[in-house]
Formats: sequence, structure tokens, C-alpha cells
Amino acid sequence: MEHVHLAAEEDDLYSGYNDYNPTFDSEELDNDAGFQQAVRTSHGRRPPMTAKFPGTAIGGRALGTSFGSRMPMASSMGRPMTGAVQDGAARPMTAVRAAGYSSAMTRGSTFDPLGQSKGPAPPLEGKSEDTPDEKVKILEKKVNDLIEESCLAHGHGDLQLSLDRAKEAGRKERALVRQREQSGNADHINLDLTYSVLFNLATQYANNDMYAEALNTYQVIVKNKMFSNAGRLKVNMANIHFKQKNYPKAIKLYRMALDQISNSHKEMRIKIMQNIGVVFIRMGQYSDAITSFEHIMSECPNIKTGFNLILCYYAIGDRERMKKAFQKLICVPLGIDEEDKYIPPNDDTHANLVIEAIKNDKLHQMERERKALAEKFIMTSAKLIAPAIEATFAAGFDWCVDMVKSSQYVELANDLEINKAITYLRQRDFNQAVETLKTFEKKDSRVKSAAATNLSFLYFLEKDYDQADRYADLAMTADRYNPAALINKGNTVFVKKDYEKAAEFYKEALRNDSSCTEALYNLGLTYKRLGRLEESLDCFLKLHAILRNSSQVMWQLANLFEMLEDPHQAIEWLMQLITVTPTDPQVLAKLGELYDSEGDKSQAFQYYQESFRYFPSNIDVIEWLGAYYIDTQFCEKAIQYFERATLIQPTQVKWQLMVASCYRRSGNYQKALETYKDIHRKFPENVECLRFLVRLCTDMGMKEVQDYATKLKKVEKMKEIREQRVKSAREGSARGTRREGSASSEVDIKADSGHSSHGTSAKGERLSAKMRALPGSNEPYEASSQRDIDASYVDPLGAPMERPKTAAKKRNEEDEFADEELGDDLLPE
Repeated sequence: MEHVHLAAEEDDLYSGYNDYNPTFDSEELDNDAGFQQAVRTSHGRRPPMTAKFPGTAIGGRALGTSFGSRMPMASSMGRPMTGAVQDGAARPMTAVRAAGYSSAMTRGSTFDPLGQSKGPAPPLEGKSEDTPDEKVKILEKKVNDLIEESCLAHGHGDLQLSLDRAKEAGRKERALVRQREQSGNADHINLDLTYSVLFNLATQYANNDMYAEALNTYQVIVKNKMFSNAGRLKVNMANIHFKQKNYPKAIKLYRMALDQISNSHKEMRIKIMQNIGVVFIRMGQYSDAITSFEHIMSECPNIKTGFNLILCYYAIGDRERMKKAFQKLICVPLGIDEEDKYIPPNDDTHANLVIEAIKNDKLHQMERERKALAEKFIMTSAKLIAPAIEATFAAGFDWCVDMVKSSQYVELANDLEINKAITYLRQRDFNQAVETLKTFEKKDSRVKSAAATNLSFLYFLEKDYDQADRYADLAMTADRYNPAALINKGNTVFVKKDYEKAAEFYKEALRNDSSCTEALYNLGLTYKRLGRLEESLDCFLKLHAILRNSSQVMWQLANLFEMLEDPHQAIEWLMQLITVTPTDPQVLAKLGELYDSEGDKSQAFQYYQESFRYFPSNIDVIEWLGAYYIDTQFCEKAIQYFERATLIQPTQVKWQLMVASCYRRSGNYQKALETYKDIHRKFPENVECLRFLVRLCTDMGMKEVQDYATKLKKVEKMKEIREQRVKSAREGSARGTRREGSASSEVDIKADSGHSSHGTSAKGERLSAKMRALPGSNEPYEASSQRDIDASYVDPLGAPMERPKTAAKKRNEEDEFADEELGDDLLPE
């Protein structure tokens, strides 16, 4: 127990902590003599601290103020301080020296523990580019960048830029090889880079149709034994020869490439053999092509090869092998998932989200494209071989339909049936087409709608509008979103002149399919019939943006601008139209008419002349050209046009009178006299002809003048009698109508009053009977006199007269070019 000391017996361990060194008392610095001396002089030194604070760790440390120079001071223990200078030499640095602190500081130094006073760090020393290795690396990077730029330019469609970059890469690569040889590193040539440069250059030559340069570049690669697998590029060379139609050379290169490819690359070998078969087809060697395609179908069958095999069998006329090839074609696996995979379940939210994400992704789009391509090949094959595999095409179609129904393409069977009906249409067998389409009335809605649409269109073409309307309603009932059915329904309403309702159906068709050009065209025609020209113009302008080269659309636009009294715009559209159809006589005649209305006779003559050159039977064009030559005092040239008009309309006397008038105006009186005599023999009652005969015979002093004068008086007298009879017949019929009305009203009144006179009624009956008999007796005179007046009225010397056009006739002529058949091209593709 003598070694046990209680804590109470020791000194207080925590005493002295409230005391502080008087050195840190800044208030007493003014009275501190040592501090004041240090401030006044540069050699002042604080006396060492000797006080010891009990229980602290700083008892043995020398403390100084923060003022004055910090010189090392002797420790209270007598040993020199760390880093102190003894005998003029600094003590070596220890491992615990603080960063930035020094015990031997010079005068005027500042406290800088981070070394910021030294300024920024010097830049890193760059690698020297003068060394051969660095130059080689820079050149390699430039070559790779140029190859990448060439490929990107080709991807953007800039073929010339891609070729320029490929050529520049070739130049840089050759400079790189020379650089390596100069530096003595010829053994380290980058063969992969050389191969990439040459291959890209050859590809870009081929893309720019520079086939000779491409072949030379490929030849450089193929002949270089240092390039592994370069023999495959013979396929590319064969492709170039195929484009040049050098088929024997292409086959030779394909076979050389096939020999250099091992059997492990099965897919590559199949593609090369398919190319060989296609080349044999181009050469007409179907037996060799069949050999290649049969090998492919036995090893790795695919849709394209199966279709090509059917074509070859069709070319050689082998029915049985066509059937076998068709069966192989519909059995080719497509390697795609079922559509049921994309039907979302109702209860699983996470699965619904996943299916929604993959429903239209790239993979599903590729699957749909592959399936559509397969269906296209099968449909084309069936339509091709159906007439050839059986005695009749109907039996052939039935066989194809049976085969398709037993395959994975069951839904194509109905489409084949519809194509069978369309084939009947092409053969002008409308009854069989209708019977075939009627069999779809009890099938599913999609097929029923397509069949009913075609039936409606057929009945519309046959002008059986009731049946067309019935089947249009049936098609709409089966599928309300079928734009073709809505168009057919609108057409049936259009022909009934219910234009407002027709416009509604066309608008609904456009809402279902905004790209339906038939609906937009028919809507424009409907607005035109309603007189809403601005809306019609808007429809046809939209249609022109879709169908840039449609001649019918341009014609309608020109016609609408003409109706809007803007002939300049009409001329502009017709000028665009003749760039599409430069030989259309109707368009050229319309241009001549517009220029004539604008007063530009020379331009009008040019276009009328062109129209006459392409269609010399247009009577309006002939009449204008003849009148133009008469106005310009070239009557001799007008004769040929009026003679042609005489050939076209031999019963019209005015054209023969115009020919005779042209002879008379040109001074050829003898020829004019002979022409008038010939006209008089054909039309002996023509007054104008007799008048000119009398005048010419008088001027020429001929004896026949008296005979013609007598005939003229007789014809004029007969004409006057006819006119009087017609006039009296018309007046008598008008009076009879008025008296019949008064007599009947009088009889009605007397019957109501109950006072009738037998004598008066008898007189009224006799009077009305007499008056009713007058028109009947004069009817032949009225009809014959009217015909004679029309036939004899001619103005041979004046401008050609044109009868006023009725509204219906004018409208028909306006739309004659467009051939206003509504609902065109409604048959499904």
C-alpha cells in the first residue's frame, strides 16, 4: 500500500489552465520594454520564456510573439531547436518538418506555405514532332480521318465528295509508305490501312459509275498476296460486270469467288449462287439458272429464290414443276414471330408497357416488310401461273387458292379470289367478275368491303346507279373507314346532282385517308359544280402538290382560273400542261382561244396551227384558221381549211360557200363560178348560192344569168310563202290556246251555276275543234320551214358565227379533257 497514492494527495491536475502567458497580453505591449526595443531596432530579441505551466504539453516550448523577426531561440532544456543554425551550418531536415516553415528565414520573407508567390507552373513540355515515329502516327490519323469522311459523305448522298476524300486518303497513304521507307521501317507497313484505303477508293469509283477505275483498283487488291481473303472482292468485280451487261465475265468471276470461299461460309456461298442464277436468267439460259436455284432451295430456301425458280419454270412452260415450285414457295419459313405476340394482356401493366414499346420498333418493322414481300411474291406467282397450269385460268386460280388455304398464308386466299374477279374484268367478262365478287357477301368484313367496293364501281361504270348505290352502302356497312367505299357512295350521289351530300362523303373519305387523291379530285369537281370556285381551286392546288405531273389537275386549274376571269394564270397553267402533254390538241386549241381573247392574234395562230397539226379534224380550229387567213387577206390559204371542213361536214352548205367566196375574193372567178354551180346542184334551194351565181354571171356576161335569176325569184317566193304559213300557224295556235282556256273556264262556271245552253256549248265545241285543227295542219310547214331557214342562213364573207352554248354543253366541253369519270382507280392494288 505504500506505493498507492490517492489522487487527493497529489497536486490538482487541472490547475493552471485559466492562467495565460503575459506575452499574449496585447494591452501591456506598450509597457513591455523588450517589445518596444524590438520594434525600435532590428536586433531586438525577446528574452526566453522560463515559466512552466503544470500539466500541459507546452512546458518545454519556446514561445514568441507574432511581431518582430522569428529567430531560433534556445530551448529551455538546453538542446538546439529543430532546424536551428549551429556554428553557421543548418541542421539536416527531419521527417517531421512542417511544409512551408523554415527555421532559418531571410530578412523580408513572407509566410507562403502553398508556394503561391512562385507564379504559375511552367507548361508541360510538348513531344517533339520531328521524330519519324511521330510523323508516321500523324499521317496514319489523317488517313483514317479521310476514310471516315468519305464514308460519311457517301451516307449523305454526296458521291463526288466521297470520291474526292477517298482519292486524298490514297495520296496520304502513299506518302505514309514513303515516310516509313525513309525512316527504315519498311517492314512495319500497316497493311490493314492500305487495304482500307484501296477498298474504299474502289467502292467510291463504283458508286460514281467509274467502272474501269473501280475494276483496276479491285485488281490491285486481288493480285496482292499479302492481303488475306482478298479473293472475295471478285464478287464486287462481278457485280460491276453485271451492271455493264458483260454477263459471261460476271459468271466467271462469281465462280472464282465461290471457289475461294470455304463451305463454312454457307450464307455467302448461297448469295453468290443466287447471283449466278440471276445472270443466267438475263442470258436466257433458264436450265442453268434452274440448276442454281434448285440447289439453293434444297440447301437454304428463301422467298426470292423460290420466286425466281417459278419464273424459270414459267419461261420453259413446265406446268408440273411450276406447281411444285409454288408449293415450295408457300412453305418457306419466314422466321418471324406471330402477331399474337404483340396483343397486350389486360391484367399485366408491365407487360402492356413492354408490348407498347416493341410494337413499332425496328425489328417489328423489318418483320412486317418481310411478310409483305413474301405475300407480294406469292400473289404475283399465283397470278402468273394460274392461266398456265390448267386448261382455264379459273381452274388455275382455284388450284392456287386451295394451296394457299392449306399454308401459313390463309388470308391471301380471299385476295386471290378478288384478283380472279379483276382478271375477268381485264378479259371484258363482266358477268363472271360480278358473280365472283358476289360470293364475298357472306365473308368477313374486310373482304366483304373490298368486294362490295369493286361491285359498286363496276355497276357505276355500267351506269346502273341503283345497284352501285346499294353495294356502296354494303361496303360502308362492312367497313366505314374504307375511303374507296365512301368515294363510290359520293359518286352515286353526285350523278343524282345532290352535290352537297356528295361533298360530305368525299370529305369523310379524306378524313379517313388524307392521301386519297380520288376523293380530293372529286371534291374539287363538286365545288366547281356548286359554283364555289375558290374552294375548288384550293382542292386542286393541294392535289397538284401531291400529283405534280397530273395533266387532269393542271387542266382543271387552268379552267378554274378562266372561270375566275384570270386569263393570265390560266395561260400559265396551260403552259405547264403542254410540258407534260406537248401533243394534246385540246390544250393547244385552248391556249389559242385564250390568246385570241387577249388580242394576241400571232400567238393564237401559232397554237391553233399546232392543234390543227396534231388533230386536223377539229371543226372549231379549222373555222378559226380559215377566218384568220381571210382577215389577213390570204384567201388562197384559207381554201384548204374550208375544203377540209367540207369533207368533215359534207351536209353543211356554209363550208362550200366559204370555199367559193375565197376563190371569188382571190380573183379566180371561173373557179368560183364552178364551185357555186356545184353547190347549186347539191342545194338547189339555197338563196345565197343563187344570188352569187346571178351576180357572177352578170359580171362575166354569161347567158345563164336569166335562168339563175328566175330560179332565185322562185326560191325567194317559196321562202316567203313558207314564212307566212309558219307565222300564221303560230298565231293561230296561240289564239286557239287562249280561246280554249276561256271556253273551258266558261263551261266550268256554267256547270257550277247549273245553267247550261246546248246551243252555246255546241258552238263552243265547234270553235275549239276548229282552232285545234289549225296547228295540226300547219305542223309540217313549220318543221320544214325551220330547217330551210337554218340551212340557208349563211354569212359567207363575214366572221364565222358561233351559236350560244348551253350550260350543259359548255360544262361538258370544259371537262372534256379531264374525262370526268368519278371514282377512278378504285380497284384495290
